[in-house]
Amino acid sequence: MSTASGPAAVDGEARPANRFTVHLTNFEGPFDLLLQLISQHRMDVTEVALHEVTDEFIAHIRALGDEWDLDETTEFLVIAATLLDLKAARLLPSAEVEDEDDLALLEARDLLFARLLQYRAYKQVAALFAELEAGALRRYPRSVALEDRFAALLPEVMLGVDANRFAEVAAAVFRPKPPPTVSLDHLHVAKVSVREHAALLRLRLAERGSASFSELVEDCGATIEVVARFLALLELFREAVVLFEQPEPLGELVVRWDGGDVEEARAAAEADRANGEEEEYG
Repeated sequence: MSTASGPAAVDGEARPANRFTVHLTNFEGPFDLLLQLISQHRMDVTEVALHEVTDEFIAHIRALGDEWDLDETTEFLVIAATLLDLKAARLLPSAEVEDEDDLALLEARDLLFARLLQYRAYKQVAALFAELEAGALRRYPRSVALEDRFAALLPEVMLGVDANRFAEVAAAVFRPKPPPTVSLDHLHVAKVSVREHAALLRLRLAERGSASFSELVEDCGATIEVVARFLALLELFREAVVLFEQPEPLGELVVRWDGGDVEEARAAAEADRANGEEEEYG
């Protein structure tokens, strides 16, 4: 595969004469054209001697001296690195692969090729943007006054602010603002005794025999109290004085009393209240 050296057009984009040109045994032409042939499967990347391409590009940069182009160098590094990864993946055998790293390279082969196509698409979009920008520079807005028929449609401007009000607004703007403060009122949560709620549940369950969880917390005024009663039920369950029944998943939780008669429950409740200050929730 060979092409004439010198200015070339790749994807409809004219190239100047000092652009990098590749001279290989099986290809001669602009470097962008080599990328285009590989992306169109008209040339196999394994047939490209990338080391020769790199040597020629280094010689090309040295020949330019102080006039070397940073964009062209960056473009070459991106394309060359991608071609090198793609060639390494293509050289792997396509039969059985024992090494997982080799298998990963085979899977990444299509991704590397897609990266080339993506790079080419970005270049085409950049060229389109440059063309649109150049066209916009040749356009000038028409500067004319508003026609009389449309000027009559404009509503009358009613500010409703006199000079004194403007002065007040200006004074408010220049008036020093008080330093910002962060209020901690929303962080205040009253302490709730779990033992106190345990004492209340002892008496209530001993008198009723059983009750649902929603019935036991219906008189709670805050969420923290609901949490405290739930923890109190766990404490009572650990003491083996209550039983939990839930016929179906996510169904109503029924609590049954199994801690003796009301007198025994009242005595235990008094003991809970006596020790209420030792353990608090909140």
